[in-house]
Amino acid sequence: QFVASGGGLVHPGGSLRLSCSASADTLDYYAIGWFRQAPGKEREGIVCISSSRSDGITRYADSVQGRFTISRDNAKNTVYLQMNSLTPEDTAVYFCAGSNVRVCGPYYYEHELYDYWGQGTQVTVSS
Repeated sequence: QFVASGGGLVHPGGSLRLSCSASADTLDYYAIGWFRQAPGKEREGIVCISSSRSDGITRYADSVQGRFTISRDNAKNTVYLQMNSLTPEDTAVYFCAGSNVRVCGPYYYEHELYDYWGQGTQVTVSS
């Protein structure tokens, strides 16, 4: 089971770092995606990192490109999502998910491609 953590309340322009971990799995077996869902909106795929056992590439949605950075720490079996320059539009529940397809392809944002999901963590950006 994947566990997302690190959410909280932050002011506009602030930063947060989310973590995705797994107790019984090696995260590097999978491509890991981050999704978010705001109230009344569909789940949005925002970023993906391929397994370092494949090409290790990353993909970002336009909405977060240049502000968010995904990374792996295989020694800690954790994937991080560094979020900077946050705006109220980033307010959502954030989920991490793992795909048995190790590479983040052009449709990385499609939730159907992911096999394993964790519970979400709430991120609220408000003054």
